[in-house]
Amino acid sequence: MKSEFLVKKAQEGDGEAFIQLIRQYELILYRTAKILGLKDEDIADLLQETVLTAFEKIGTLKEVKYFNTWLCRILLNNCYRFMKQHKQVVSLDSDTLNALSHQDHLPLELDDALNSLDENYRIALTLYYVNGLTTKEISELLHEPEGTIKSRISRAKQYLKNNYYVEEAQSL
Repeated sequence: MKSEFLVKKAQEGDGEAFIQLIRQYELILYRTAKILGLKDEDIADLLQETVLTAFEKIGTLKEVKYFNTWLCRILLNNCYRFMKQHKQVVSLDSDTLNALSHQDHLPLELDDALNSLDENYRIALTLYYVNGLTTKEISELLHEPEGTIKSRISRAKQYLKNNYYVEEAQSL
């Protein structure tokens, strides 16, 4: 609710409200760009470009409740354009996700659990639980049907319940 209020204020030209919004979402934006395998210095430039674009175009946002998705979409468009210009391939390998989880100071157990998953499951769980995105937002970001995202999250949780946590309990 507070975010929606800040979005409305920012749309009315309140720069301070916009700054507060960006502060709320900067970690989500960073994590999203990091999952694409970009370097920190490139991410910093892309985040700056994203914030500038969002500031200039916030008046075009029709539904304030979709600010998070709208902002992530701007970031992803910037990232994809950057990667295309620099001929970078999206790399979602375990090292990238491992670096992401360590950077965000995830508990070691969660880090190990994520690394035990298939890449598609790991990405879905990371975006859902770590970044706090909805299944609809994840489906839009990954260009996958929402049902596919829900299935991946469900299957990943089931796998962890049946395999990872069982193995951990047996090793104690």
